[in-house]
Amino acid sequence: MQRQRSLLALILVLVIAAVVAIVKIPVPLGLDLRGGSQLTIQVKPTPEIKQITQRELEAVKKVVEGRINGLGVSEPVIQTIGTDKILVQLPGVNDPEQAERVLGGTAQLEFRTQKPGTETQLFAFQTSRAELKAKQQELRSSKDQAAIAKNQEELQKNNQAIAELFESTNPPLSGKFLKDAYGEPTQGNNWNVAIRFDQKGGELFAQLTKNLAGTGRSIGIFLDNELISAPVVGPEFASTGITGGAAVITGRFTAQQANDLGVQLRGGALPVPVEIAEIRTVGATLGKDSITSSIYAGAGGLALVLIFMVVYYRLPGLIADIALLIYSLLTWASFALLGVTLTLPGIAGFILSIGMAVDANVLIFERTREELQAGKSLYRSVESGFYRAFSSILDGNVTTVIACAALFWLGAGLVKGFALTLALGVAVSMFTAITCSRTFMFLAISIPALRKPELFSPNVPASNKVEVAR
Repeated sequence: MQRQRSLLALILVLVIAAVVAIVKIPVPLGLDLRGGSQLTIQVKPTPEIKQITQRELEAVKKVVEGRINGLGVSEPVIQTIGTDKILVQLPGVNDPEQAERVLGGTAQLEFRTQKPGTETQLFAFQTSRAELKAKQQELRSSKDQAAIAKNQEELQKNNQAIAELFESTNPPLSGKFLKDAYGEPTQGNNWNVAIRFDQKGGELFAQLTKNLAGTGRSIGIFLDNELISAPVVGPEFASTGITGGAAVITGRFTAQQANDLGVQLRGGALPVPVEIAEIRTVGATLGKDSITSSIYAGAGGLALVLIFMVVYYRLPGLIADIALLIYSLLTWASFALLGVTLTLPGIAGFILSIGMAVDANVLIFERTREELQAGKSLYRSVESGFYRAFSSILDGNVTTVIACAALFWLGAGLVKGFALTLALGVAVSMFTAITCSRTFMFLAISIPALRKPELFSPNVPASNKVEVAR
């Protein structure tokens, strides 16, 4: 009896924890349920790569996938279209322009040395660039396309003039030496981008900073040939340079800009140039009516199952219903904690796993009935029902999990979501069927008013001996 009380306390703790997790952590929804952004990426040839083949297309797709992972988007859809396009669907992304900046940028990082005697020119060009960028923001509000184009042209000329004030190191120190890049907050609302080099990159960076230390000239940090930061190295580093292979890109970034730049740098440079051919925000692909109908269908099916279990299996059926409700709470909490993105196929997998949980209870109760009808006591019949049904339950669930593993490994997109939710549901259903249902059943037969065989199975003599678990 002490063991049953301990299990009951464990179940109560798990239920409370599940409710807290469900309330605190919402389950993210997929593109079919909440919409998002859709981008079509055009892959372009170069003088060196005159024709886009499947190899180049897959290389671009790999870089795009890496950048999407950095964006924190769950269950994206990434697929090739024809011979030179990639379709990207991002659930829940309501700022397609931000996605465009991250996915379409080449993110070629390079550290350069400022040429001697150019300090005054650099200051003048940087001042002019700040004015042009401020004007650009004003023009975007006015939507004057001609003025925007002219201002953009002047800004490009300014960037080119700044780039001519710097020269590459020998050998070049570029983004290929990066190990990591991430945004980090500074004082106020500004953010920097911290970067870490590999061993070779650390050596090149130490040499670069040693050469510039105390000269007043800047390290030009260029992204796609545009100067994003120009820090000056203090004279204290003149003997060794900045060692350790770490640096910080300062540029008065916002949190979003710092994160985006970190994603681009970690994702690497695209092997060929790309262009965002189309970008648009998409609504839920199923539509509100379809989602509502699906919810009603699932709730109706679950209600019918609960009613059937009580009518046919009596008290054990009621116990199974309680176990199923606990199962639903634990499974949903697992989805929230693991960050599972729920799509309609995922919901189907969840509902199907409820059927698997009911199936386990059916096997147990049928075994219990057989034992009661064979003349065994209530306690022995319940105990034997769980023991004899366990092997069948285990075999059925293991085979289902194997099928889920195959679907997850070989499938993609929505198929993976279905496999994952079904596998999680099967794992939790094993716990609720074997542990929760068993604990509640033995708790029930320990209560004198419920120790009646007719409450567990029809056509069983009430004179059957009842033994109470001690």
